[in-house]
Amino acid sequence: MKPRQTKAVPQKDLFQRQLVDIIDPNQPLVRLAKIIDWNLLDDELGVHFATVGAAVLPTRLMAGLLYLQHLHNLSDEMVLEQWLESPYHQYFCCEIFFRTTFRAIQR
Repeated sequence: MKPRQTKAVPQKDLFQRQLVDIIDPNQPLVRLAKIIDWNLLDDELGVHFATVGAAVLPTRLMAGLLYLQHLHNLSDEMVLEQWLESPYHQYFCCEIFFRTTFRAIQR
């Protein structure tokens, strides 16, 4: 199934600060995230997903993880470990709040 669209306006959480409030806006990944046309990327890659079946992870998350994996020459496991530790990686991959677990492996 096609990836879900990420919400443009996140709901505020009273007990968490948004990543955008705690990261350095001049950090290279933050600047790159603002330059990339994520909607165009989603449109271009979306044609390769089926229209039925279980929902998949957002395109920005998957594309972001692949970019980070190749940027740092990481295995699948290592890119997820670094993603969990880095607010910059999470921001680049469309997260709003800092997460301590990866959504695809939550049960």
